[in-house]
Amino acid sequence: MVEFTEARTYLLTWTCYGTWLHGDRRQSVDREHNIPNTPRLAPHAAKEAAASRRLRHPPYKLNDRAREVTLHAIAEVCRYRQWKLWAAHVRSKHVHVVVTAAEAPERVMKDLKAYASRALTRGAVDDCPGRRWTRHGSTRYINAQLSLDAAIDYVLNQQGEPMIWWSYENESSGG
Repeated sequence: MVEFTEARTYLLTWTCYGTWLHGDRRQSVDREHNIPNTPRLAPHAAKEAAASRRLRHPPYKLNDRAREVTLHAIAEVCRYRQWKLWAAHVRSKHVHVVVTAAEAPERVMKDLKAYASRALTRGAVDDCPGRRWTRHGSTRYINAQLSLDAAIDYVLNQQGEPMIWWSYENESSGG
């Protein structure tokens, strides 16, 4: 168990560009459908097709090396900004991060995405023709010990086959 603090702690999730569109069979969220334990947007083939037609370039997916670079960038910005990184899991189509920071969650997510994009570009890891990330993402406040434990478990253990991850325990990663 980790020690919960009263500082601002968040579960942040964002997707790679074009990989999870509104209308997708996995369901999605928007401003009106982003409250825990409430219905998401229902699958809708026509809505998904319309969203797909609006894409400016093919969907972006993170390969093994890109996931590794992204995770390293997330850990680096957290160290630099003195944010507490509890857990991170970089998947091929999305990223989950549990972090404590003094800034608003939208600012934290923006910085994490920016640092990751910069590291991917600098390292010539991929040939992304445009955007790597969706415009925003999910920002959930964590306000209790049980919520923090559940968020860390969700990020590290409930994402299917582990890809590349980071845990506060011994500041270790795996993948």
